[in-house]
Amino acid sequence: QVQLVESGGGLVQPGGSLRLSCAHSGSIFSSSVMGWYRQAPGKQRGLVARITTRGTTNYADSVKGRFTISRDGAKNTVYLQMDSLEPEDTAVYYCNTYPAPLRIRNRDYWGQGTQVTVSS
Repeated sequence: QVQLVESGGGLVQPGGSLRLSCAHSGSIFSSSVMGWYRQAPGKQRGLVARITTRGTTNYADSVKGRFTISRDGAKNTVYLQMDSLEPEDTAVYYCNTYPAPLRIRNRDYWGQGTQVTVSS
């Protein structure tokens, strides 16, 4: 069964850190480029970071130098370490395949996401 479960979000002050986890099941994820996406209120969902199966990473300009994506194949988990958080990072964070989300029965499949709120 295909499943994506994001966790680790919460409320943090500006300058703080969080580590998000994405536990995935299904061989499709283990053999795919994986990405972390985020969606802020009133905005479209966009890519934050991605990682290949070999560990090559790429980041959106807005998070370069602050966020680090990694993956553990043995644990079927993708991580996003977020440091120096800013209020603009407030959003619901999702993981999924890249460049396009997984399709199941002709529909995009997304997990429930995890809320990150950066506020003093």
